[in-house]
Amino acid sequence: MIDIKLIRDQADLIKSFVTRKKGNPARVDEAKALDEKRRQLLIEAESLRAKRNQLTKDDVEMGKQIKAHLKDIEPELKKIEDDLSLVMRQIPNIILDDVPTGKDDSDNKVLRKWGTPKKFSFPVKDHLQLGESLGVIDVETAGKVSGPRFTYLKGDLALMEFALVQFALNKLSQKGFVPVVPPVMIKPEIYIKMARLDPGQEEERYFMPNDDLYLIGSAEHTLGPLHMDEIINQNDLPKRYVGFSTCFRREAGSYGKDTRGILRVHQFDKVEMESFTTAADGAQEQELMVSIQEELMQELGLPYHVVIVCTGDMGGPDARQYDIETWIPSENKYRETHSADYMTDYQSRRLNTRAKLSDGKVELVHMNDATVLAIGRTLIAIMENYQNADGTITIPEVLRPIMGKDKITSRI
Repeated sequence: MIDIKLIRDQADLIKSFVTRKKGNPARVDEAKALDEKRRQLLIEAESLRAKRNQLTKDDVEMGKQIKAHLKDIEPELKKIEDDLSLVMRQIPNIILDDVPTGKDDSDNKVLRKWGTPKKFSFPVKDHLQLGESLGVIDVETAGKVSGPRFTYLKGDLALMEFALVQFALNKLSQKGFVPVVPPVMIKPEIYIKMARLDPGQEEERYFMPNDDLYLIGSAEHTLGPLHMDEIINQNDLPKRYVGFSTCFRREAGSYGKDTRGILRVHQFDKVEMESFTTAADGAQEQELMVSIQEELMQELGLPYHVVIVCTGDMGGPDARQYDIETWIPSENKYRETHSADYMTDYQSRRLNTRAKLSDGKVELVHMNDATVLAIGRTLIAIMENYQNADGTITIPEVLRPIMGKDKITSRI
């Protein structure tokens, strides 16, 4: 969440940020009013405690009155603090100056492009047509076993998934990122601290009430709390991690959208980056992550463009968001395959993750997360961009040493 001091001192400015992000600016006024009540009660409680400490043994009746008054104040204070916390969770992060104002993804701005979409001399097939004809994608059986938006990946496509994971982990390890296989379940209170279970987000999550645990929607959801309640020495920053996990999303609100194939499914695998830096280095860290994303895409030979996401399309915790959209031949357009989210101290304030600077000052760290490879969407891009007239799929050169072949050629 943002610093309550910003609401006390610059409420109108914060309301303008909230409005640009399509949030409710009334939440800022609610937070300011609750904060004032909270501070008044704290002052009153502290005054009563100080008065109680000055009483003599003969002031028994006065002591009882103060005790009773404090007993009335404490539950009221607890309720106000809980209400304030809930309201603060609904106020999005403030945004960086270069973020464009807009209403939806149509207002995102393309910053640069790489690669030229291939012109095919034959009718282009989509990834599902290719996958079913080669016997490497089976959504029909998965539908019978698990329901819609699930799939079986088989044979060479399953091997390509793990080739992509190995390719990504090797690349990131060489750059100093620590590989992690994180938990795929998370406690509700930690999910809230990650700003991924705020009001309105619950319907997207899979919850197991008997265990009081959620399934994560991305690896960074459990990478982010790695340093919860820690103070990290500046000499040990940045801390950079690359995590692989299976992810789970209900895809609430997307019914009827992208239902074909493996683009938008309930279960998928991802490789993610997460980093912790000083405040001074946070924005540049995001640029580094995007450069890594681009390096991998260029080595895979996939045409893409980088966009800066506008206020109306970006996530609530983000101060700035970049997306990479990759060319999908069957749709004749670019589709999102990567995001890079700079959170400033929005998450670390809830997680209480801090840095001790060289001058002795302690500050909240700044956090970044970014997609390395969303496996399903990367498979789609490879299959469609590398398809051949005979229905085979050429394997990108960087993956051939791992897979031990250069084409996906036939049914299992």
